[in-house]
Amino acid sequence: MAFSIRGGIMSQLGSDFHLSGTELGWVSGMAFWGFTLSMVVAGPLCDVLGMRIILLAAFFGHAAGIVLTILSTGFWSLFLSTFLVGLANGLVEAAANPMITALYPDNKTTKLNHFHAWFPGGLVIGGLVVYGFDLLHLGWQLKMATMLIPAVIYGAMFLGQEFPRTERAESGVSNAEMYRECLRPLFLFMMMCMCLTAITELDTNQFITFLLEKSGVSDPILVLIWVTGLMMVGRLFAGPVVHRLSPVGMLIFSAFWAVVGLEWLGRVQGNMAFVPAFFFAMGICYFWPTMLGFVNERIPRTGAVGLALMGGIGNLAPALAAPVVGRIYDDALASAPRGADQAAAQLAAGSTVLRDMAYVPLVLIVLFSVLAWQQRGKGTVKIS
Repeated sequence: MAFSIRGGIMSQLGSDFHLSGTELGWVSGMAFWGFTLSMVVAGPLCDVLGMRIILLAAFFGHAAGIVLTILSTGFWSLFLSTFLVGLANGLVEAAANPMITALYPDNKTTKLNHFHAWFPGGLVIGGLVVYGFDLLHLGWQLKMATMLIPAVIYGAMFLGQEFPRTERAESGVSNAEMYRECLRPLFLFMMMCMCLTAITELDTNQFITFLLEKSGVSDPILVLIWVTGLMMVGRLFAGPVVHRLSPVGMLIFSAFWAVVGLEWLGRVQGNMAFVPAFFFAMGICYFWPTMLGFVNERIPRTGAVGLALMGGIGNLAPALAAPVVGRIYDDALASAPRGADQAAAQLAAGSTVLRDMAYVPLVLIVLFSVLAWQQRGKGTVKIS
């Protein structure tokens, strides 16, 4: 919900606080910086403190970040509050990913897809909040306030629950061995790929309503709802796809359709955008959970730290890329002919960004093809 609501109010924040595209990129990027920091710090602590403490810290981070966003007065308060929400998001994932792999050691990729279905599920809910509140002409502060509802619910749900030990701790793998495994060439390669998959998915979804605003779509937030709804359905039914294609096959499939969707999105106007958005959604749908599942199946001794590093780098890369995306938009807008219609110039700039983004999954097709060749004939590795 945080992701789609923040994406859905980007234009309002830019207007109310007189922020440029680059400044909006920095505000948006702080969610990823916060996520990265908490993943890197909390991942190694998951075995020590336990999942309960980390999830409690996440609850307080969400509450504080949401309230501070509502009370924001300008760039720096938005900058800090977005960072806090990002911290909380990272803490949730730092605890939840190893919890899923501990609960389902023989079905990790499928179950991680099921679990991560509720990232796009939350995006759909948040997108509907933005759309409904816009129809009622309610302010962005009320949209942000709705996020307190699920925060309180998940805080209450975890009270009194017993949490499993992480798979790595249960198997007796030492800290030294865990960190050595994180230096293996395959793990470092997957971290590089994680950067590119995350930029393709997260930066595009964060900016998509902003980029499509002048394209003639009936309401750009509906495109985000459409994309994330398709992602949710795809992840919930990931099991048959995993068994048919294998994790690496899924990644190649995903990168191909992401290229098609982004390139096409940059060339259409109006409600035709929903068609390429379908292919883009099918492209990014399986990226994140399948990357995590592949690493935990093929390099299981990386444990919670491996999952945390993958999630952390998966948010650091979009944090670094978000201001670049904003700058590409600003530069494309500035290059419009003098006296050109402003709406047409904004449409052209948004189209330029989307087409440029297609180069990222194009590189992934090559990288995942190399991975498929290197991993041919190999399967899941048992941790002990």
